Amino acid sequence: MKIASNGIHINVTDQGSGTPAIVFLHYWGGSSRTWSDVIAAFPPVYRMVAPDHRGWGDSDAPARGYALADFADDAQGVIDTLKLGQFVLVGHSMGGKIAQLLASRRPKGLVGLVMVAPSPPVPLLLPAEVRAEMRNAYTSRASVEASIDHMLTARPLSPAHREQVIEDSLRGDPQAKTAWPTYTSLEDITRQVAAINVPAIVIAGELDRVDSIETLRTQLIPHIPHARMHVVPSSGHLSPLEAPREVAGLIQEFVESLSVVKSRMT
Repeated sequence: MKIASNGIHINVTDQGSGTPAIVFLHYWGGSSRTWSDVIAAFPPVYRMVAPDHRGWGDSDAPARGYALADFADDAQGVIDTLKLGQFVLVGHSMGGKIAQLLASRRPKGLVGLVMVAPSPPVPLLLPAEVRAEMRNAYTSRASVEASIDHMLTARPLSPAHREQVIEDSLRGDPQAKTAWPTYTSLEDITRQVAAINVPAIVIAGELDRVDSIETLRTQLIPHIPHARMHVVPSSGHLSPLEAPREVAGLIQEFVESLSVVKSRMT
């Protein structure tokens, strides 16, 4: 369904019921369906909400407005429109950095934060030639396949998942494709994330070549020191597709540890 948010229309998958709701934010190049297998691995006792970011999937693609604050405002509009009440925010990669910014605002109803292979809050500093390669990563089928094989994954994707990644990556709006490597990834939100005051975990891929365990230990954990890290063995950057059951299990364990959930179950 489409939801009016922040001046555009955001496509949202919304299923199930229960409290707290779980809101999933996808990576740069993905869509809400990146989370499909993770969501399917959950028992049907939670409400699951997964939007397409602006410029990706079936959401609108405005000519401008691809800063972290724009994405966070979009997500907040979805949360408000759906009247989710209490919710847990889950973000993957770029979606993880968006989730950090949104959580730092301490939105009403937020009870937990899950960061899956997240981009850290510091600027992503890369050599010019690497940044240029990123800008061209999603320009052709061949370039997406090279990204899958050489950067994004450690475990082989199923043929269906591989095709999904290719389709989602190529379908992205040109503005959305270039924004992250050109300027959004350079945003520094280290001061903001110090305000995050809800329980938080990091789910890292053991073999992630994009946001490695060491990167997260040195560039994220110092800024969100109360976040606990879990490692998915033999997984790369696309752990929601490579290891959906493991990722879902860690998220579910975290959600069920929250006091709001414990009080509901007693």
